[in-house]
Amino acid sequence: MPIWRMLLFLGVLGGLTAGLHVYLYRRLVRDPMRSARARRVGRWVFGSLGLLLLAGIVINRFLPRLLGEVVGYAAFGWMGLVTLIVPLLWAVDLVQIPWSVRRRARGEGPVDPTRRLAMARGAAALTSLTAGAAAAVAVDTALAGPLVERVTVPIKGLDPRLDGFTVVQLSDIHVGPTLGRDFVESLVATANGLAPDLVAITGDLVDGTVGRLGDHTAPLAGLRSRHGTFFCTGNHEYYSGVDAWVGELRRLGVQVLRNEGRVLTHDGAAFDVVGVDDWRAEHDMAKACAQRDPARFGLCLAHQPKSIQAAADHDLDLMVCGHTHGGQIWPASWVVRLVQPYVQGLAQHSDRTWIYVNRGTGYWGPPMRLKIPAEITHLTLRRA
Repeated sequence: MPIWRMLLFLGVLGGLTAGLHVYLYRRLVRDPMRSARARRVGRWVFGSLGLLLLAGIVINRFLPRLLGEVVGYAAFGWMGLVTLIVPLLWAVDLVQIPWSVRRRARGEGPVDPTRRLAMARGAAALTSLTAGAAAAVAVDTALAGPLVERVTVPIKGLDPRLDGFTVVQLSDIHVGPTLGRDFVESLVATANGLAPDLVAITGDLVDGTVGRLGDHTAPLAGLRSRHGTFFCTGNHEYYSGVDAWVGELRRLGVQVLRNEGRVLTHDGAAFDVVGVDDWRAEHDMAKACAQRDPARFGLCLAHQPKSIQAAADHDLDLMVCGHTHGGQIWPASWVVRLVQPYVQGLAQHSDRTWIYVNRGTGYWGPPMRLKIPAEITHLTLRRA
């Protein structure tokens, strides 16, 4: 990542973090507490949590693995709690606004200070307890690991010899501060147990350098399928040294498709597998499909759902992707819908082209998934 982008990212993150923690201090400490000492302690607590969040997500990559995990869990865990509690507080604020407007319209005076204090304490307690309970459920869901989603994709005019062809898709594993070798080994065991014809990994495999995480991704060499394992880059590979990771994955026997394609044969039927770089990087669907025969079935690996129109324009039958995490922590999925054409699951984009969006096999940031479990996708092609 260019230095100016990194500085811009840190600047925006710093401003957002500071603003949110000032808001949390005011709503959870200043408003419901009268004691000057409690407020002073609260300022130190929320100031420290803000620094933990801002520094923790940056420095955990450079700390020794064990210490990095501790810092990562602390920083990202707090990030998850903030993600849950801030919308609840906003909801309380939105309820209070029309109530305050009605009071002014009726000419009523200020709310009695005792009543105002009781309301502030009630709001702080209710939102904190609700966010804490939701966080406990979300952590349990995330640490439970991915579900196997079995999906049938009806392909119009599919060669009969490809009827029943299976693809296991892994996406957004995010090996890094809190997910390591044990997790990757479990994914490989599950994928191999599904006996796929092909394995597709659709980006955001890692959050860190090869030197730091190479041992943790090494089990990917054990993936087994009839036609091998294919990979396309996600945006996080570009934050982690994309060229080094491409070399490492190829060393492990993974076929990395960077705006290129392969022609494979299954029971005598030829078909195309193409892969493109991340949408915000060197994405080039035309180059990837340069040697493609539109008469053949075409499978596309892309990281972001935004690639779907380019896939449809090149007569590809199925695009598998990820990036969205399905929103990861509900109701974030509604926000994701504002920036991505598809958020999760199977959809028919055009008369010929289908898209499948994996919810993510791991998680990024907070070790939490609320109402949106991780998945390993088992796709089966059927002749429509």
